Amino acid sequence: MIADVLRLFPGITSRDFRILTGIEVGMQDHEWVPFDELVKYTRIDHQNLAYLLGELIEKELVVATTRPYEGYRLYFNGYDALAINALVKRGSICALGDEIGVGKESVVHEGMKEPELPIGDPETVIVKFHREGRTSFRDVKRVRGHLVNKEHFSWIYAARLAAGREYEIMSRLYPDISIPKPIDRNRHAIVMEPAKGELLFKVRLEDPEIFFDMIMEQVENIYCHNVIHADLSEYNIFVNPKGVQIIDWPQYVTPSHPHAEELLMRDISNIAAHFKKKYNLKRDVDALYGQIVSSTDNIKD
Repeated sequence: MIADVLRLFPGITSRDFRILTGIEVGMQDHEWVPFDELVKYTRIDHQNLAYLLGELIEKELVVATTRPYEGYRLYFNGYDALAINALVKRGSICALGDEIGVGKESVVHEGMKEPELPIGDPETVIVKFHREGRTSFRDVKRVRGHLVNKEHFSWIYAARLAAGREYEIMSRLYPDISIPKPIDRNRHAIVMEPAKGELLFKVRLEDPEIFFDMIMEQVENIYCHNVIHADLSEYNIFVNPKGVQIIDWPQYVTPSHPHAEELLMRDISNIAAHFKKKYNLKRDVDALYGQIVSSTDNIKD
């Protein structure tokens, strides 16, 4: 857990980070990184490296095996420590606070960032740690199109790729689409501005029809940017008095995707179903779909 990493963080030395990085690099080619490979990468002698690895294992940053050979790999805690260290060094965060959200494939924490100007107050940010590989590797690979043809696959690779994919699309869509501003990414962690308002499923709207139309306008604008969210629901839309913001982008597809029609229809249907159930607001899903795809003349490169 991130709380455990933060407790340990002040005591993690530069040599510890070199070892963690060596294991990370080695996991590109090995399920378990051989001890001798770590000696080469870290340039730490055998005796000291064995001692330091023992401490990292005790701190649950690293896990070891002796079969079929002596090897090591990272726990999520170790990978979290590497990402946090890089983000702190770059000035993207200066503190991490409470966990504010957890799902099957991510953990979200509130954080702080030093102000742009020295006279300002620290800025609140959100830090999202991807956790795609925490579940079955096979299941994650099966449902994620960007992983299907990858022969060498690990949870590090899955989480890092998902974070990179999400950060890339957020950077491309912002500020044209109403999403939190992306700030930085390292490994499987994304730093962004907080979303404004409350999650759609948590609130009782006084003017549900207005907000439904705002959401559909965003869906159409997203489509005009050659993107389909592909996982849209009341659980990843924030509403506030001035509008809506959409989060959670790692599963996006483009209109050329073989299942694009199905995924766009599902996005629309999920939102329509929520508003029908909660507010008895009925909309023609087929008509909404037709309106959105007819906007192809406005698609942006």
